[in-house]
Amino acid sequence: MKKILFIISVIILCSFTDNVLFGQTPLPKITIGVDEAQNPQDFGLTIQILFLITILSLAPSILIMMTSFTRLLIVFNFIRSALATQAVPSNQILIGLSLFISVFIMKPVFLEINDTALQPYLNEQITQEQALENASVPIKSFMLDHTREKDLELFIDLQADSEPSTLSELSIFTIIPAFMISELKTAFQIGYLLYLPMLAIDMIVASILLSMGMMMLPPVMISLPFKLLIFVLVDGWYLIVESMVKSFS
Repeated sequence: MKKILFIISVIILCSFTDNVLFGQTPLPKITIGVDEAQNPQDFGLTIQILFLITILSLAPSILIMMTSFTRLLIVFNFIRSALATQAVPSNQILIGLSLFISVFIMKPVFLEINDTALQPYLNEQITQEQALENASVPIKSFMLDHTREKDLELFIDLQADSEPSTLSELSIFTIIPAFMISELKTAFQIGYLLYLPMLAIDMIVASILLSMGMMMLPPVMISLPFKLLIFVLVDGWYLIVESMVKSFS
């Protein structure tokens, strides 16, 4: 069967090559050029394309700065360090896990953006400016719900403009850095609490080895199986993911 499939593939490849060589199959032609805009609409379309490309290039930064991704990834890295499992789970696994959990957490926000901004814009019910303004409302609301007042006041005081009278008047460029440092503080607090029990196990094992005179034996080598056993018995990943998701509800 494999030989028959191989022979058929060779025949198809040869026939395609012959058609190309003898001019029977036309090859696609790709051209890239810059033409003069004939009307203002053409220039506006070009600006929109450049704006879209800019947004796509900034998508990773937007994901990191304006969602729950940062807190999740930092906490998962703290877990790995506390367990002393080196590169297990790998960075790719932790990033992928953080990404999909972030999508799960941000799903209500994305649905609201789709209903209030994207679909009306695609249906030509609102303008592009109105779509961007409508899309920023759910994102700003999500970030403000998880931003400390102290961090928000810091960036309000640092800006030269007058203080806004309501939270809705806050610029998204003021909310994003405040949200980021709030997420960093929260992630480090959770990581500290996760590190304590693992540190206690390391200290107990180190004390036992020292009392037995085994000073040359690394305590981490002995404590690692115990930490993994306890982590698995309490279903650590389930508890941590559940707590992280509920912290954003």
